[in-house]
Amino acid sequence: MTLHLDLLRHGETEIGGFRGSLDDALTERGWAQLHAAVADRSGWDRIVSSPLQRCARFAELLAEQRGLPLSFEAGLQELHFGAWEGLSAAQLMQTDEAGLGLFWNDPYAFTPPGGEPMQAFSARIHGALHRLQVAYPGQRLLLVVHGGVMRLLLAEARGLAREQLLQVEVGHAALFSLELAADGRLREPS
Repeated sequence: MTLHLDLLRHGETEIGGFRGSLDDALTERGWAQLHAAVADRSGWDRIVSSPLQRCARFAELLAEQRGLPLSFEAGLQELHFGAWEGLSAAQLMQTDEAGLGLFWNDPYAFTPPGGEPMQAFSARIHGALHRLQVAYPGQRLLLVVHGGVMRLLLAEARGLAREQLLQVEVGHAALFSLELAADGRLREPS
């Protein structure tokens, strides 16, 4: 049975750059971005969120406002960037320009120092999706997640080569829909 997914990226955070597993809060603008993104959207059976506060706090508020069940899925957390966490691309251009270039060109072939390999990240995300598919077959879920999670799933649904993963644009509070078929294939609804 097909699982219907709406993917919502968290809003702007207090600190920019590679956030990964850092648990920083949303700015006022980030909150406003999220409220605007879902203002005209409904029809969800449940909200599932990354447990990091930049996703979880809004998911909690929205679930309460809409009277929806909420669960947290640790498997949907952002890619861990290791030594790059908390740094901006501009800072990395000064300290690890070669590594940043390799990562942008093919994040599957280069892992930031001490970071999570993209293959492990992909396996973690797909494991979380499988658990959701088993638990909530045929339902429509709002997943409040991170940019990396969304890029991975959208690139797969669009049939992009792995080198194109970071070319997928996912702004703060971006909202995309996907369908997860019973066989595990992802597609964007037509």
